[in-house]
Amino acid sequence: MSDNSDKLIRMAGQMADFFRSQPDRPPAEAVAAHINDSWTYRMRRDLIARLEQDGGADPVLRDAAAFIELPDDDPRRG
Repeated sequence: MSDNSDKLIRMAGQMADFFRSQPDRPPAEAVAAHINDSWTYRMRRDLIARLEQDGGADPVLRDAAAFIELPDDDPRRG
């Protein structure tokens, strides 16, 4: 794994830790919403690729991947 994907996992993990303590929204949805609003397409794509490869990732991040938006023409969209 690249240093960049490690940084993305670390940043997303910090978001997951924060949003776990917020009662108003499920943490996975809140993490994904923040990522969709703030991260570039490339960052989102790289994070999802890393989560697909890393079975030991934080469960909130694994769940958040389903809510992270990628362009309609992205081959990762089913």
